[in-house]
Amino acid sequence: MSESASTPSIHVRLAHADDDEFILGLIPRFVEFALPAWRKRSETAAGIRRDIEHQLRTLPAGSHLYVAEDEDGERLGFLHLQTRTDFFTGAQNCHVSNIVVAAAHEGRGAGAAMLEFAEAWAREHRCRHLTLGVFPGNERAQALYRRHGFDVEILTMAKVVQ
Repeated sequence: MSESASTPSIHVRLAHADDDEFILGLIPRFVEFALPAWRKRSETAAGIRRDIEHQLRTLPAGSHLYVAEDEDGERLGFLHLQTRTDFFTGAQNCHVSNIVVAAAHEGRGAGAAMLEFAEAWAREHRCRHLTLGVFPGNERAQALYRRHGFDVEILTMAKVVQ
């Protein structure tokens, strides 16, 4: 599979150790929108950081980390794909565990390029579905996902228990 996305000026490539600082520097972007009332921004960001640091450190099977770059090699965003077994069918799915674009590069097509790359990757690896999760308050991301053919499958609801 070619690692170039269909957007000619954006290339998606495997992440390497030199990307760790860039990737971890994007964590605040994951919480720059209205979170559910019971989610604290600092706790949510810390949880995301722990997970990404674990992925970078251990490179577990079924976990694939990518970086989007422009034609000059400037890093634009981060994509984390995971293979998962579908609960209902047992088929293999590709899950977009993390996708984020650096604030300075928002609106230039990096998010779309990473989604196109994820779909091509899923197709090449014979995944039945491409899935992702998104907070309700992240309306900009939801609009992007809908433009790329995503729709709600299962709505997760939560209640604080004290």
